[in-house]
Amino acid sequence: MGDKSTWAPVYDGPVLLMDTRQVKLVGAAAVTVLLLAILDINIVSAVAWKTVSDLDPVHGIAELPWLTSCYALADCIVVPLYGRLADEYGSKPLLLAALGLFSAGSLGCGAARSLTQLIAARTVQGLGAGGLTAITLVLTGTLFDDRDEDGDPDRTVKPSHAVGVGAAVMFGIGLALGPTLGGLIADSLSWRWVFLVNLPVAAAAFAVFALALRLPAHPVRRRIDFLGAALLAGFGACALLAAQWGGSRYAWSSAEIAALTGGAVLLAGCFVWRSLVAPEPLVSLSLLRNPVFRMMTPVSLVAGTGVAGGLFYVNGYLQVGRGLSTGRAGLLTACTAAGVLASVPVAKVVVDTLGKFKYLLVAAGLFEAVVLIAFGGIGTGTSYWVIGAGCFVLGIGIGQSLGLGLQYMQSSVDPADLGVATGSLRFAQQLGTSFGFALYSTIVARYLDAHLTGAASVDGNLDTSALRLLPAAEHRAAAGVFVNATNVVFAVAGVLCLAAGLMALAIREKGHRAAGR
Repeated sequence: MGDKSTWAPVYDGPVLLMDTRQVKLVGAAAVTVLLLAILDINIVSAVAWKTVSDLDPVHGIAELPWLTSCYALADCIVVPLYGRLADEYGSKPLLLAALGLFSAGSLGCGAARSLTQLIAARTVQGLGAGGLTAITLVLTGTLFDDRDEDGDPDRTVKPSHAVGVGAAVMFGIGLALGPTLGGLIADSLSWRWVFLVNLPVAAAAFAVFALALRLPAHPVRRRIDFLGAALLAGFGACALLAAQWGGSRYAWSSAEIAALTGGAVLLAGCFVWRSLVAPEPLVSLSLLRNPVFRMMTPVSLVAGTGVAGGLFYVNGYLQVGRGLSTGRAGLLTACTAAGVLASVPVAKVVVDTLGKFKYLLVAAGLFEAVVLIAFGGIGTGTSYWVIGAGCFVLGIGIGQSLGLGLQYMQSSVDPADLGVATGSLRFAQQLGTSFGFALYSTIVARYLDAHLTGAASVDGNLDTSALRLLPAAEHRAAAGVFVNATNVVFAVAGVLCLAAGLMALAIREKGHRAAGR
């Protein structure tokens, strides 16, 4: 048993459960469905503008954030539940159930005939994606492990550092590459195939897991805190609705917004109380004693809110403001994915030079802020080379803050808290992203209502279907108003990213040795 390869067979005592070939097959399927779940967080941003022109060209822009927010919120709320249920019932049945939900949601998205149906199907898709990300990360950490020199199969398996970094970087690449793939698929086929293409891949992965995945059965009896999950879901829904409807559907001073805000505060308080008294709380408040986790949570919340504007509205600027196809816009924003890959060597230089990881998060905030604030001054004639270069630098910041930042936090908590800490940080990121979409949607809607005139304006909304048919002068004027609205979004997003970077200075950590010293 001296095999030190990461491709090692899986045993339960003396019984062989999975040989090396099966481990490779399951590992490939796990990485594939993980990438599917990550891609679908942001893949809709490329086709959203085309989708609303098809399903609701008049009011669709105001409802755009829900296409991403409902997925992200459903995803992150169920992550802790999947982890605890997998401990009790095993990873395989939960993974198959999550894959089934994700596939059903994808089918519903592809068949949707209204924006409401699409949003509902995206929510189902998100419920499945939460399980795919939660369980496949545990699965890959188990199959690909750092072994002792003697290759002892009976020792406690710990996830590989390389796998942790790889998963973190893949998270960033998935977020950045989603719009590119979505645009190419939508231009070649239609926006519906962005969702339908998941089905054959998911079916193949389902067959692999059903036939080849066999892990040792060591169930852990747990009390699942369903009440805590309900309180957390209620808080997220109320807070998101208040951010989405405030200033647009209802005045900020209205009774409806006051009720939603009060409900969010009440439910948050109840969730904290439940976390204090539950035998096995959904999120352990003892994690707050960890200085890195304590500061990484608000930093991730604010960073997620800031980055949301950059990832989503760059595509809006290119497609609506500049008239590019989804495919061409996606290829341009692929520079963001290249930046995420470049963030790994940049991160090594920053940490080796300055000695602490928190300065990497500070640098990430500065990278993102400089680009987004600069994007606040772009117009309808800005060079595409400038946009591509900005996307590349933005990708470096995203890779460091949302990708490597997650891996850094994981290395700072006790192994027993790893799952809960990862789920909590992802919840903060996703909640911030959801708030960001709601905030920026309100900014764009208010700006268009105040400045848009002519045939493209329908009750203060931009009619994207009419925009294409306008005479050249009117088209330039309407597109210019939309670009000015995105300029405001970029400026606000840049300030929030800068705030997240400065907040990271408060993280208390031990110094890191530079490589080779």
